[in-house]
Amino acid sequence: MGYVDVLVGGQYGSEGKGQIADFLSREYDTLIRVGGPNAGHSVFREPAPYVFHHLPSGTLSSGAKLLIGPGAVLRIPVLLKEIRECEVKPGRLTIDAGAMVISDEDVARESKLKADIGSTGQGVGAATARRIMDRGQQVTFARDVEELRPYIGSARKVVQDSFARGGRALLEGTQGTGLSLFHGTYPYVTSRDTTVMGCLSEAGIPHSRVRRVVMVCRTYPIRVENPSDGTSGPLREITYAELASRSGIDEAELRGTEKTSTTRRQRRLGEFEWDQLQRAAELNSPTDLAITFSDYLDKRNRQAIRFEQLMPDTISFIQEVERVTGTPASLIATGFNNRSVIDRRAW
Repeated sequence: MGYVDVLVGGQYGSEGKGQIADFLSREYDTLIRVGGPNAGHSVFREPAPYVFHHLPSGTLSSGAKLLIGPGAVLRIPVLLKEIRECEVKPGRLTIDAGAMVISDEDVARESKLKADIGSTGQGVGAATARRIMDRGQQVTFARDVEELRPYIGSARKVVQDSFARGGRALLEGTQGTGLSLFHGTYPYVTSRDTTVMGCLSEAGIPHSRVRRVVMVCRTYPIRVENPSDGTSGPLREITYAELASRSGIDEAELRGTEKTSTTRRQRRLGEFEWDQLQRAAELNSPTDLAITFSDYLDKRNRQAIRFEQLMPDTISFIQEVERVTGTPASLIATGFNNRSVIDRRAW
């Protein structure tokens, strides 16, 4: 019987979901993406990382079928650019006919939110609100866009056909649990539910098909910096200088790494939040954790290729995360390249 594994963020986004999704992608027949262009997932490529806003993060590493679910919100120029750059053919990609299109007016309407709460201002929330309020009026769907017609289909048919054949699907959530419209730190939240159940709903997949839930958490959570006053929600903030001192990583390197994928803003750094971890585990009920940025605990972790080679304090930290959540840390990222994930999975 076919199944789906779900990948979600446990904090405020930018947990490294792209790297983990890319690492796992070769094991699946279908890769599914939900959300919108306000989320950018980076994958390692030479000479520079590639950032996915709409297509699944494993697009370049896997030959799997690609699916964009009906709950997705699309920025057409961004999507077409990714399709072109990744050389994705219509027979491989299906975009659900009911996915909604973001207009230029939607983007313009969100300009105030960029200053108020640090929104990315990509028009996702405005488009979602319009889908609710303008029913039967001027709402454009993927099926209405001429350039997308070769890719238009039914997400329901794709997933049901896959499951009927015993297929394996990876559903890649976007953003993080702490940004959930319903469960995050309102008003510093996004325009959708970012938990496992929200992602399943957007993809049109029943919970009974779920095999594994992988929740991605980073050692130092971040929030995007607000360009007006820095305010983008609560965070036990620390400085880049402090993290450089703790980790042994040069401060300039840290600042270069911690730019948002979508808007290229500087991120705010925070201490690990144990109560947030526990709450995210309650909401998502993960079967596995992926711990990223272990090198931020100690730069020497970049040399580890097995769990026991991590620095002792890092091992203690991971074991405490496992104890608090009751969940194994099955994947541990020691850096950002194709060889820097320690795989401890039993599946």
